[in-house]
Amino acid sequence: MKKPGSMKGLEELGRARLSKNFFLRDFLHSEIADFYRIPNIPDNPELAIEAGRRLCEELLEPLQATFGRLHIRSGYRSAEVNQFGNRNNLNCSSNAATSADHIWDVRDFDGCMGATACVVVPWMVDNYRNEEDWQRLAWWIHDHLPYASLCFFPKVWAFNIQWHERPRRVIQSYVRPRGILTKPGMENWEGNHAHYYEGFAPLRN
Repeated sequence: MKKPGSMKGLEELGRARLSKNFFLRDFLHSEIADFYRIPNIPDNPELAIEAGRRLCEELLEPLQATFGRLHIRSGYRSAEVNQFGNRNNLNCSSNAATSADHIWDVRDFDGCMGATACVVVPWMVDNYRNEEDWQRLAWWIHDHLPYASLCFFPKVWAFNIQWHERPRRVIQSYVRPRGILTKPGMENWEGNHAHYYEGFAPLRN
């Protein structure tokens, strides 16, 4: 599959169904791309679709089935969009660090495939108020889903959730308590953490 060279081609690419409820078009919006008029189009659509399918089927669909509709803040970034964001201090890491992350259609240094989306769970926003309550959802995901990495942000507890062929299983946050919540080797990484998310719905697929 070639990179679209026309509006009609991009329209057709956007119809690629990634899972029961998600299409590629859901993940192509970018404020950087829109404001600075940089096309946010995959150079390798087949790889973007395959990585996106794994992200949606294994992580986003179970989240949405359990907690209700997700709000997608951002998803796919082209290498061009991400590089512009990195050079202009627009909260984008380098392309090397973002490959197999927000850049779905480029494999990482080890040749692995991956994809990230930044999402909000409105159910959390409606039901919890304390700044540190993001940890409830973080531990629920840790115990139930095959995520590769999670990173939480202050505004409406948006968080990056990554699927990757070699998951690191690391959770970090820019919300109090900032830093690493857990990672392999930490004492809190193993075991069941159900006491953190008492009252949450059980996993639904």
